[in-house]
Amino acid sequence: MLNAPDEYQELRRSVRELCEEFPAEYFRRVDEQRSYPEEFVKALTKAGWLAALIPEEYGGSGLGLTEASVILEEINRSGGNSGACHGQMYNMATLLRYGSEEQKRAYLPRIASGELRLQSMAITEPTAGTDTAKITTTAAKADGRYIVNGQKVWTSRVQHSDLMILLARTTPLSEVARKTEGMSLFIVDLRMAMAQGLKVRPIPNMVNHETNELFFDHVEIPLESLIGEEGKGFKYILDGLNAERVLIAAECIGDGYWFINKVTKYAKERVVFGRPIGQNQGVQFPIAKAFIKIEAANLMRFKACSLFDAQKRCGAEANMALLSAAEASWEAANACLQFHGGFGFAAEYDVERKFRETRLYQVAPISTNLILSYVAEHVLGLPRSF
Repeated sequence: MLNAPDEYQELRRSVRELCEEFPAEYFRRVDEQRSYPEEFVKALTKAGWLAALIPEEYGGSGLGLTEASVILEEINRSGGNSGACHGQMYNMATLLRYGSEEQKRAYLPRIASGELRLQSMAITEPTAGTDTAKITTTAAKADGRYIVNGQKVWTSRVQHSDLMILLARTTPLSEVARKTEGMSLFIVDLRMAMAQGLKVRPIPNMVNHETNELFFDHVEIPLESLIGEEGKGFKYILDGLNAERVLIAAECIGDGYWFINKVTKYAKERVVFGRPIGQNQGVQFPIAKAFIKIEAANLMRFKACSLFDAQKRCGAEANMALLSAAEASWEAANACLQFHGGFGFAAEYDVERKFRETRLYQVAPISTNLILSYVAEHVLGLPRSF
């Protein structure tokens, strides 16, 4: 391991041992077939890793976001891709903090056992993008239920999930004092919703993420699907988004270490003009620079995790962790691909696959430009730019 040991070595070792059962060839095949790593996700579930955040009283491991981040880091560091299963981690934060006791007892034990999967979150819409307050999907109360109408996009893992977190407007934008008011959060039984007419259209994409566009046409969901109070959904979802950003930062850090390990080994072994290419400073310096940035991002990840686990405000730290980790992993990816030369483009080396996967996090779950705007306004006190 390139970085200094921390107090999570036993956890890291356990996750790594499971990941060793799914070598690079497995993920290469999944990528080539544009399929879903079902066996890998089942193994993670059986081992209890996807129930990390669920309290022990509901059948989970009772760990914090810090430990959850280490789990996802190790998956990516081992050459896998946590994008197939990370939703169950960050969706849990919202349900745990704002779900009713009835909802927790109904869902959490069955999620922990693997009977149910909570992998999906439907927030983004085609016309709203990252301007979440402009969503137009509605959930209108009528005859003892909610009727949902609207459209969502980039909703991942719907085809491999039983439950979904949904954000919808319960009060029209024109009737609220602040645009972030009037949105509510729901936990939706996807099988029931599909039977009611929810349409799912897959979106083929560069990184083989199972992601979709959703169409709600008078889809009925029970009143007890509401999480917390009606109209408070935007506030609730922020916790989930902070958890998401920290966990994906950890994935980027895992990717970054994978690239550094891969290119460092190759640079020691690859001999050109009678000397290892790693002897050249033109090769050494970009690798060293990327490694330093990964180490720095790692520290911000742990700071954000500690604040989240203490239930303290961590929006700035979560955003900064994601941006620094995404940029560091992308810099490491570029160095790895560059110094592998043509071999970096060959699927058998896995560099091109991981290169595509880590590039996503410059754009999702939030554009790095939006993170810069957030820090400028909310941390530095600069005028709002949009």
